[in-house]
Amino acid sequence: MSKKLVAFFSASGVTRRVAEALAGAIGADLYEIKPKITYTEADLDWRNEKSRSTVEMRDKSSRPAIADKDVNVGAYDAVFVGFPIWWYVAPTIVNTFLESYDFAGKTIVPFATSGGSGFGETVANLKPSVAASTAITDGKMLNGRQTKESLAAWAQSIVL
Repeated sequence: MSKKLVAFFSASGVTRRVAEALAGAIGADLYEIKPKITYTEADLDWRNEKSRSTVEMRDKSSRPAIADKDVNVGAYDAVFVGFPIWWYVAPTIVNTFLESYDFAGKTIVPFATSGGSGFGETVANLKPSVAASTAITDGKMLNGRQTKESLAAWAQSIVL
């Protein structure tokens, strides 16, 4: 049985709840990807062209700093990475996280929450942030209530 980590970025708490439920369902460790500078409500106003999130998402090279780099990803075989969908992709802080560690030979399983967007080009945008030997599975939207059984079944179908 592989050792699993659920790493997540959550701006509003929605993704946090899903990540906690997933970690509990699959017996995984939990790690929060925290920005060095916390996002405020104004930062997250996607309707404002000058808001922090809008500026970051328009600049594909943006890499917001993370607060710490203290998770030992080497101890895990599979890393589930959760985030809200912003502009049809993962927030660029997820790229910061992926580029901060060596995931070579590991499996990354993205999952997301969204008010209405799909995964879009998310996986394609994440792949350049990890070594070529890192497997990134297709992502899954985990909106709404998820049962422990459905989360465990999904994770089992992805990572044996």
